[in-house]
Amino acid sequence: MNKTKKAKTSRTRKKALTTNDLGVYINLLTDFGFKRIFGIKEVMITFINTVLNIDGGIVDLRYDNPEKLGFSKDDRKAIYDLYCITGKDEHIIVEIQSAPQVYFIDRTLVYVARLINAQSEKGKDWNFKLPKIYSINILDFTFEEAMKPLGIEIKRADDNKYVSKVQLIDCDTKEVFYEKLTFVYIELPCFTKELKDVKTFFEQWIFIIKHLHELDDMPEKLRKDEVFEKLFEIAKIARMTKKEVNNYLKELNNMNIVRNEIRTLQNFVSAEKEAHQKTRIEMGNTIAQQGNTITQKDNIIAEYERRYGVLK
Repeated sequence: MNKTKKAKTSRTRKKALTTNDLGVYINLLTDFGFKRIFGIKEVMITFINTVLNIDGGIVDLRYDNPEKLGFSKDDRKAIYDLYCITGKDEHIIVEIQSAPQVYFIDRTLVYVARLINAQSEKGKDWNFKLPKIYSINILDFTFEEAMKPLGIEIKRADDNKYVSKVQLIDCDTKEVFYEKLTFVYIELPCFTKELKDVKTFFEQWIFIIKHLHELDDMPEKLRKDEVFEKLFEIAKIARMTKKEVNNYLKELNNMNIVRNEIRTLQNFVSAEKEAHQKTRIEMGNTIAQQGNTITQKDNIIAEYERRYGVLK
């Protein structure tokens, strides 16, 4: 009896990180690092004000339960990285996503829809008035990278554009139609400035988020702001307990594994899908005759679909 051989992919197994591999500061692209820093109210308020530039600014906020249930007990829950409400009842979701995800934009829409549903006041007289909702999303990948396995090409007018602010607009007048819903997507790989070229306060924030874990000390250029002084101090790995370091290290290793796995599958699927589609056209309805090789490729593509999005 012949055993079906598993199709091989060019996966590179990297040696697991140890405490000796850790630098001075934590990686803000990890869930641990992100929540440790942005879970501090003063830091969060300054960051949100810098990103959103809301009239009058945000003076105060409170962190709320990041878990939102579905319409029924059978629905999947939406769990935000951080969710807060300002003193003016503005609701803000802040997400960090380190590994490419095919349908990340769809996910942000689902998250906001879940929040809208939770805010609606049901009763005899349903009050449809909703608060302002902001969705801030920090991505350690580009939309081009995420959509590549689907065969979708995204063309940019400016390759250096790393922030996208999205609202509902009137397609004819291009004016904002609904001001209560705003999405912000920050694609970190598109931000390529070195510290010497960083000019604005917003650019300083993006530089810190992307490069903090690579620094050995706080740059003099960033010492002019008290919030950054506080951020750098709290971000020191030396300030963490042994348990926190172990949890952080575990998350770093898991993140590296997932990233490597996703990118390997993306590269494999992109190449195999094109060749596989050609085979289907040539073979027509008799593709089953191609044997185990096609079946193996189908299985790997199906595994990618199950984990990271459906390929059509």
